[in-house]
Amino acid sequence: MRILKQAAAAVLVAGAAAAGTIAAAAPAAAATYNNECGAGYAVVNSANIGSTGTVFLTYNSSTKRNCAITKRNTAGSTVLIEVGLSVSPKGNHWDAFEGGQFTSYAGPIYLSAAGRCVDWGGRINNPNGSWTGKNGTNCG
Repeated sequence: MRILKQAAAAVLVAGAAAAGTIAAAAPAAAATYNNECGAGYAVVNSANIGSTGTVFLTYNSSTKRNCAITKRNTAGSTVLIEVGLSVSPKGNHWDAFEGGQFTSYAGPIYLSAAGRCVDWGGRINNPNGSWTGKNGTNCG
């Protein structure tokens, strides 16, 4: 009887492990920049927003303009997505900003800041939460 109970327990554990493997969700693919800012812009900095997406800072060396977008890892139903970009230090408001209900990304937003540092960031589906980004970067 004891051997039967142990065998039954082993089958239950193996079944639960298999079910857990089957039920486990695949990790979300990371957001990638797909030229949302347009021709001539290349990614010069980025910051992951937890497991939900990435905020990208791009630069066009011909026009000397910065561009930023906040992009979800996986597009879906609309959620609040925001992106901000400013000459550093930012102060109380972003020089360039976009926020709203989007399926994939917010932006692009543009800023000329030749010879200056920039502050940039974004957030996804977190209206009262903190921003992810960087301050005083990409100077020049």
